[in-house]
Amino acid sequence: MSGPLVLFVRADCHLCEQFLLDFSLDFPQAAATLRLRDVDADPALAAQYGLRVPVLSVAGRAVCEGSYDSEEVRGALGL
Repeated sequence: MSGPLVLFVRADCHLCEQFLLDFSLDFPQAAATLRLRDVDADPALAAQYGLRVPVLSVAGRAVCEGSYDSEEVRGALGL
């Protein structure tokens, strides 16, 4: 893994909650370093991501948007 892991979410988002659960089960070590960012807490993030959450960013590159794809994540993490 070559960079920070950030999951852009919003409160009460069932897709975000499911993404986080699936990610945590598949990649528990990576999940320990995952940083959650609430897009609604920052107007710039809200404008950037709108309704596209959840968005997983690995080293500044969006890997998954809206849904979880374990193979995409595995490749982005270099596993």
